[in-house]
Amino acid sequence: MNTKEEILRRRTFAIISHPDAGKTTMTEKLLYFGGAIRDAGTVKGKKSGKFATSDWMEIEKQRGISVTSSVMQFDYRSNRINILDTPGHQDFSEDTYRTLMAVDSAVMIVDAAKGIEAQTLKLFKVCRMRGIPIFTFINKLDRQGKEPLALMEEIEEVLEIDSYAMNWPIGMGKEFLGIYDRYNNRIEQFRTEEDQRFMEVDEDGELIQDHSMKETSYYKQAMEDIQLLAEAGNDFDEERVKRGELTPVFFGSALTNFGVQTFLETYLDFAPKPQPRLTGEGELVEPANEEFSGFIFKIQANMNPAHRDRIAFVRIVSGEFNRGMTVTLARTGKSFKVSSSTQFLADDRETVESAVAGDIIGLYDVGNYQIGDTVVGGKKAFEFEKLPQFTPELFMKVTAKNVMKSKHFHKGILQLVQEGAIQYYKTLHTEDVILGAVGQLQFEVFEHRMKNEYNVEVRMEPIGSKVARWIENEEEVKESMTGPRSMLVRDRFDRYVFLFENDFAMRWFQDKYEHIKLYNLL
Repeated sequence: MNTKEEILRRRTFAIISHPDAGKTTMTEKLLYFGGAIRDAGTVKGKKSGKFATSDWMEIEKQRGISVTSSVMQFDYRSNRINILDTPGHQDFSEDTYRTLMAVDSAVMIVDAAKGIEAQTLKLFKVCRMRGIPIFTFINKLDRQGKEPLALMEEIEEVLEIDSYAMNWPIGMGKEFLGIYDRYNNRIEQFRTEEDQRFMEVDEDGELIQDHSMKETSYYKQAMEDIQLLAEAGNDFDEERVKRGELTPVFFGSALTNFGVQTFLETYLDFAPKPQPRLTGEGELVEPANEEFSGFIFKIQANMNPAHRDRIAFVRIVSGEFNRGMTVTLARTGKSFKVSSSTQFLADDRETVESAVAGDIIGLYDVGNYQIGDTVVGGKKAFEFEKLPQFTPELFMKVTAKNVMKSKHFHKGILQLVQEGAIQYYKTLHTEDVILGAVGQLQFEVFEHRMKNEYNVEVRMEPIGSKVARWIENEEEVKESMTGPRSMLVRDRFDRYVFLFENDFAMRWFQDKYEHIKLYNLL
């Protein structure tokens, strides 16, 4: 195939949800269908010693949660699929936020018993802001949950998006019999032999064959609901799906592997191909452009603890990448040959010789890259739109327990900070290290990784939540402006930052020093 045909085969999406809605389990099942893994290990199956393929970090295996975004690639039918499994935990929303900048669509997993939860809402808003098409999978139908119509109503009211049911459950929990597939005009039976899984329906939507299911109240209720949806529900509109205004809704159970394959096949009928991206100058870069370009949305240290490596994850926006090619890092203007590149199945990696727009590749990093960097293959260097950075809310003073390990301590901090989950500050004269994060769990992961990956035990002293503000006119800042309620520090780029005790302290400061212009990140 030529490059343009290869690009059109790509489908790149993120899976988003609240913790425990079944996101990583869903990822496993999709990989299973893609032939990428032989046996889908669920996140809960810790006693068997079998862990989810997408959870590669030691702390994830211990806790049964995803705290980093994993990237996985597989082929299904004529498509090459790039899945990004994001952390569901709210403390890692920044990593997820940036991951959503690297995809063309999102799959939202909703727990049928809990409906729309806080983290789902937060991530959904990011998708809406970017106009990303969203496909919804309502999970855990094998357990008792909310009424399907109530769930549809919740999606529309809470998320403020129209919905269209692509299929409809027949029963639920112990009485879950299957799904009525509106898109393919068939009924898919739950827990049955493969050759009996699908049953045909007639023009009126009724089962053609005689079957005991027809006599149940669950079947009759599903038929009534489907009639109601046909008369009063939204019409399916592919253009509105592409604009992120209408979400196709699928019901199923990822754990029992029911409805997942049907979802995947239908999703691929409507999922967008690689989309163009805006540069900082407001120009659109089309995927079919001949020149290679991409941006770094994530940096991960020590994916292979034996090698102390760092990988920069690149979303290819245009053209084709070939190993050994020369690329330019737009921020510095430096050009270099890329001889080491990789693609992923969670922690299983292989060298990639070539990749095209829509793919996610890993470049080995010796400290050259930063999150948000643009890499280009042509002579014309440009930069894509900046990636969002969050303003941290919690702060910790960090020291090495063993002073003799200060070299390892500083190296470890520097590498982990470049991943973007925690932010680094130091006090002006004593140069004490202060770390900032969006959530508490980030600090726990930091402490765990410092010990396990850098062999450094750290002492962490909370200095509480602070209001961090950067300064537009740094030259006018004087040290005399600091006090017990307004601490002046420098960030990792050597910029001044005020850490205020609370909003009141910040307002007091602004009233007193009106000429100092403060700003925050996201």
